Amino acid sequence: MPKAYWGEIKDPVHGYVYITDAEKEIIDSYPMQRMRRLRQLAGSEYVYPGANHTRFEHCVGVMYLAGKVVENPKVSRMVTDEEMDMIRLAGLMHDVGHGPFSHVFEQLLIKDLEKTHEDITSWIIKKSELGDKIANMGYKPEEMGKLAVGKLHNPGKAFLDQIISSAVDVDKQDFIVRDTFHTGAEYGFIDVFRLIHALDVLGEDLAVELGALSALEAFMIARIESFKSIYFHRVGRAAQIMLAMAMEKADEELGLTAFKTPGEYLSMDDYTVWTALKNCEGSNKIIEDLEQRRLLKCVYERTFYEKDAVVSNIFGREAYRRQMQSEIAKEAGLEPEAVVIDVPTVPSVPYHNAVFMESMEIPVFSRSQAGKKTPYRLSNISKIIENLKGFINILRVYTKAADRERVERATARILGRIPTTAKISY
Repeated sequence: MPKAYWGEIKDPVHGYVYITDAEKEIIDSYPMQRMRRLRQLAGSEYVYPGANHTRFEHCVGVMYLAGKVVENPKVSRMVTDEEMDMIRLAGLMHDVGHGPFSHVFEQLLIKDLEKTHEDITSWIIKKSELGDKIANMGYKPEEMGKLAVGKLHNPGKAFLDQIISSAVDVDKQDFIVRDTFHTGAEYGFIDVFRLIHALDVLGEDLAVELGALSALEAFMIARIESFKSIYFHRVGRAAQIMLAMAMEKADEELGLTAFKTPGEYLSMDDYTVWTALKNCEGSNKIIEDLEQRRLLKCVYERTFYEKDAVVSNIFGREAYRRQMQSEIAKEAGLEPEAVVIDVPTVPSVPYHNAVFMESMEIPVFSRSQAGKKTPYRLSNISKIIENLKGFINILRVYTKAADRERVERATARILGRIPTTAKISY
């Protein structure tokens, strides 16, 4: 139980989460309470009706797991009491910079401002009421803003950042378990506490003891299965694409990225922006379609395993995708915006920027009876991880239901006929 205990929060995933007076003060702030109005998986509720959990409970879960990591005796000997408190608070606030509909807003932030939600998180922690509260507790808002996104870079203590942001961080440990719980799409049991117990510090980096290899492999497989069945589900993505299109069309009128102060940014949440999009001439038709579940339809889906220049361009370059969209639309006799190519590298998808599989190289080590630690490359130890690396290159083409057949034929002519074994059921 933490010092200066205030009370507890009953979490459906982790059970009772005990909180301090200081943590309660942060939880009761406006930036944190706003998280109750940001769904964790905007769009997924069109596939999984139970997926209406919010960023708020996820942040509480991340705080809890971050606390468990620094309570691990192999880690706790490396941290001060102040750092223990800081890491819990950083976990609590790590997502305060998310925009409406979470990752869907990322496209606008990057396109208009060249910023990510992590940049906004640090800004809000430093410049909103959170900064004053943190300073009154004796911490530096600047440092807390960096630690919350894994960028404190404290000399000799890289592991502090890695608790919050790494291939096996507490953020992923919480949202994979939480998202599978709320969607019901549970792929295997993930023993998060076995992983946390197996963490140690190698040099200044977090590493996992090989005794927990099976738990680590299960965690990695769950990441991939969750990606395919939840985060990049073709119907959930249809709703997210429509939301992203609505915000782009309304951006000029609504000024969604014209905010100058934390207060202006924090005034936007799922409720306020949905209402604004519904009342905006440029976007109201898309919102009307979403409200009646008239979603875009996937007419082509293919997973690429081979490395190919054309494929790499489609996945890596937006300009190239736009050109392909225009070619398919022209072939189908439609306007360019009638066709959407969707790939996992776009900013509105969690794990975007093609780092999803690269981050699987987690430091692992064995410990001798004498206590000597020998490091290994994970992919040299685990054939499962080696085989999973570079696995996901999914390409999809979407259009409106009325244009489905024309776009399907056009896509097949331009992108090549999809093998019958890879066809999806409609």
